Amino acid sequence: MENVILEANVREKTTKASRNKVRNAGRVTGVFYSRHAQTVALDVDEKAINPLVFTSKTHLISLQVKGKEEHECIIKNVQFDPITDKVIHFDLLGLTKGEKIELDIPISFVGSSIGVKEGGVLQIGLHKLTVECLPKNVPESIDINIENINIGDSVHVRDLNYENLTILNPGNTSIVSVTHPKVEVEPVADELAEVMTEPELIGKSDKDSEEEEEVKDKKDKK
Repeated sequence: MENVILEANVREKTTKASRNKVRNAGRVTGVFYSRHAQTVALDVDEKAINPLVFTSKTHLISLQVKGKEEHECIIKNVQFDPITDKVIHFDLLGLTKGEKIELDIPISFVGSSIGVKEGGVLQIGLHKLTVECLPKNVPESIDINIENINIGDSVHVRDLNYENLTILNPGNTSIVSVTHPKVEVEPVADELAEVMTEPELIGKSDKDSEEEEEVKDKKDKK
């Protein structure tokens, strides 16, 4: 797992006005917490936190706060603006050597499915897995090879087994599958409706038509 340095400032005030002031300055508010260290309210540069949030990998973060001890941590929670999707707050969880942690790890699907090549549709059920492991065993992502998945096949949580890693999602949860393509139904009802609405002469038989022809011929002879 890649180690990244994140520099932060301590937030002395945590009021709504102070948070707005921080955000207007292009910074993002956050909190560092740990079982073995004091909780610290902080803020970081927006450009520094975004690459750690908008990514398909998990990063080990070395948090550097002026006047404070450096801590190894991971991003535990992130809050987004509901309109702009900008990061507006984050939580950092401090790590302790030899102590297991619970976190979400992004899934990376490797290869091209046989079923998709044959016309099937790839259905992704999960983009992240919740795992428990020691800090030293935290992976950047969980790779799942989908090359041999045929149409009708699925990969469930119970099918995965990784050393030094416990997956906490229910075993029967579908992670990825390949389904049959949707078959377009012929619009039989519409065609039938068009036929039924075609104009036609009602109430005239073949005999009526013959009589009309005879009358016309007599008039022509006169």
